[in-house]
Formats: sequence, C-alpha cells, structure tokens
Amino acid sequence: MLDDFYYFAMVVEHGGFSAAERATDIPKSKLSRRVYALEEHLGVRLIQRNSRQFSVTDIGQNVYRHAQEMTSAAQAAHDLINHLSMQPRGVVRIGVPVSVAQNQLPQILPDFLQQYPEVKIQMIVSNRRVDLMNENVDLALRVRTQIDDDPNLIVRSLRQETQHLFASQAYLNQYGTPKSPQDLSKHHFLSMSEEFTEQTLTLSHHQQANVKVQLKPTIMGSDLNLLKALAIKNQGIALLPDTIVCDEINQKQLHYVLPEWNVPHGILHLVYPSRRGILPAVRVLIDYLVEHLK
Repeated sequence: MLDDFYYFAMVVEHGGFSAAERATDIPKSKLSRRVYALEEHLGVRLIQRNSRQFSVTDIGQNVYRHAQEMTSAAQAAHDLINHLSMQPRGVVRIGVPVSVAQNQLPQILPDFLQQYPEVKIQMIVSNRRVDLMNENVDLALRVRTQIDDDPNLIVRSLRQETQHLFASQAYLNQYGTPKSPQDLSKHHFLSMSEEFTEQTLTLSHHQQANVKVQLKPTIMGSDLNLLKALAIKNQGIALLPDTIVCDEINQKQLHYVLPEWNVPHGILHLVYPSRRGILPAVRVLIDYLVEHLK
C-alpha cells in the first residue's frame, strides 16, 4: 500500500508514466498497474488518462501532497541511518527575514556553530520570498499570515508571531496615552508599510470585535529595527513583533500602548525542498532551528 503511494508520487512528479519509467527504471506497465490499484483502494480517480495528455485530478493533487510527505518521511528514516556516522560539514544556504536575522539568530547560532564547527552558514537576508529551487537555497525561515502550500516543499510550523503597539514614556508624557484604538489617529505613527500615506490598521481584542483605525503615518519604512529605534527616540507609536522588543521592555525604553489590542504578525515557519538525501549539515541545522525557535 505504501509502495503504491510512492509509485503514484513518481508518476506525478515526472509528469507521466513514460517519463517516470525513464527517470526511475520502473516499467511503465508496473507503474500503471500500481496507480490503478491505489485508485481502486481509495475509490477515487487520481489521474485522467487519454492518448493525448496527462493530467492529475483535484483529489489527485491532494493525495500527491500526502504521498510526498509519506515518501519523504520514509526516506528521512533511511537517510538517518545512512548519515548517522557522518560528521555534518560544508556550507548551508538559508533564507532569513531581516528581523529574524537581526534579532533572533544571533542569540542561537553561536551554540550551533560550537556544536558543529565544520558547518558554515550562508544567509540570504531578505524579506522577499526566496526561491529555494532556482536560487539553490537549502532551507528558509518565513513569516507569513498563511503557510506555504507548495507541494515541492516540506513545511515545519514554529510559532505564531504577534505584534503590539509600543512607544517611549517620554512620547506618551508629551502626547498622552491612547485610551482606545480610535485615539491612535491623533498620534504620530511609525509604519512598516511604504505604500500609502493613509493607512488602515486592524486591531484585535480577545473579548471585543476587531477595530479598524485610519492612520496617517509620520514615518514609513520597511525595517522593524529602524522603527523600534525611532520609537525609543520618542518619535511616535510603532507596531512591532513582541519577539524583537523584549530587552527594550525590560529596560523600560519602550512601553505597551493599548496592551490588550494586538495585530497578528504571521506564522514563523521553516521550509525546505522535499528532495531525497538531505545533507547532514542541513539536517542538523533544521533540527536545531525547530528546537530553538519553536
């Protein structure tokens, strides 16, 4: 049964029975027979067959994603045995969002590099979506409101990131502390978005309905550390992820504004290609990041 999922995944991955036969040396007749047996067992049509084209049904696409996960898990177990005695070494290329690279990785990478002195890490620090396949990147950390659903990627969800509003005490002393979300429209606002001079901020509360507030930012710039530094310098109220302001809160450089209101920042997750034979250096870095960023 598990083998049938593997054969089906090979056929879809290579775009047809003939192509899968050439890539895997598994006879086309066997591939066709095993895929048909899988369809009979599941009671659904996975592949539309005719003489002119090859196509996968909608349910077939969903089954393919699960089949990939199953075969990847089986291969991971095999790779674990093969590479158990191998020392992780070499360069690992990883895509990292700017804020994660600046605020979180410096806290955890030194211990990793001490544990694995023969591993080198090359970081592509950018908020854009790094293309793992075309840019030859081994893995990437991403913060998105929706997790990637690319069937060619393995996704490991780490945690939900939340944002709150922050300002310095000197700013609040001068301009007053907002008592409600609507009060924000009267304040200097520091915005991550560069697109519009008039923006809408949607705030969430665990006991109240969401509230939308119209804002006219004083400063706009797509760098969270820049906005944090400006807030510390009394320039206004900034919406920042909780994970990057821990020290500033403890040192009383920044204070919560409307602390019961927040904005979801996104889900921090790790993605890497679902190809076989992940190198030991990549595997240990994946495991380390999952453990220390979860």
